Amino acid sequence: MGKKVFVDLTHPFSAEIPRWPYFDKPFIEGKHSMAKGGVLTQYVGCTMHTGTHCDAPRHVMEFEFDGKRARYTHEMPVDAYTGDAVCLEIHVGRWELIMPEHLEDACKRANIKPSELEGMVVCLNTGMHRLFDDSKEYYHYSCGTGIDAGRWFVEHKVKCVAMDMQALDHPLHTAMGNNGMTRMNLLGASGYPITEEYKAQFGEEAYAEFDKFEYIRIHGQEAYDKKFGDLEKIGCWGTWEPCHKMMLGHGIVGVENLGGDLDKVSNKRFRFYCFPLRWYMGDGSMARCVAEIDEDQINKGVKDRTYLYCGTGCQDRDFMKKNAKKAPKKAAAKKAAKK
Repeated sequence: MGKKVFVDLTHPFSAEIPRWPYFDKPFIEGKHSMAKGGVLTQYVGCTMHTGTHCDAPRHVMEFEFDGKRARYTHEMPVDAYTGDAVCLEIHVGRWELIMPEHLEDACKRANIKPSELEGMVVCLNTGMHRLFDDSKEYYHYSCGTGIDAGRWFVEHKVKCVAMDMQALDHPLHTAMGNNGMTRMNLLGASGYPITEEYKAQFGEEAYAEFDKFEYIRIHGQEAYDKKFGDLEKIGCWGTWEPCHKMMLGHGIVGVENLGGDLDKVSNKRFRFYCFPLRWYMGDGSMARCVAEIDEDQINKGVKDRTYLYCGTGCQDRDFMKKNAKKAPKKAAAKKAAKK
């Protein structure tokens, strides 16, 4: 057993931190300065779902699967987001939907059986945390989870899932796509909506996973009810953030935008610490996430994460070129748009 050390798994916070497409920019104002008042005091105003943060059930649903009103932050156990953990390294392609087979494969490489996950915190390292920035690559084209992954977490009775992505769901399951009252169906790099870009790249059937009415059109109402009906029964729009709702509705909380030195603990077991504010009637909270691990268990050769430009994730002008894959081709998007 080596010396216990702490590894920071949190993106640094600042007024310039990347944030979800329609979130407000954090407002930070100095109330006192050292020169004038002899102390430094700052005011901060922002959406709590900024940077590395926790979600509470009430954030996305009115009722949980037990039929009771969805819980606020203050109603979750103090250790809801903390416990014995494992970091699963997920091997998926750009914009890909994470499925149970990807999670099973990651468990094998982490030398842990799915049956051992009961009561544990599961951290997902998809590599997206390395691209954390105010960019289409991080928000529009992220890989992500859906209802199948959500059911897998429920089946294996995990305690909490912390993901290094923009949300607990694939971007097309969110309002960035064609879901929810706040739906945006954002334009992609080609100038066409990201829904059309996805169809062009993966096909209409693959896209239907993210769109209730497309799923029903292609597969029929019965197939939709079989896959998403349990969410619909508790008053949820099935394809709108289904992993969020499947997890949170069963008491499995989530952490979004996990980052920092996550690569140091990939495929490792450790103690995960994450505490939201004790916020009465809160829907979620920014939090500091850290891993406590034996020093000799840390992955060797992984450099400390360096954040420049006030925590935006930008390293240098060549960073995105080296780390991001090419955006969907314009020709493919045009082809889909003509259909």
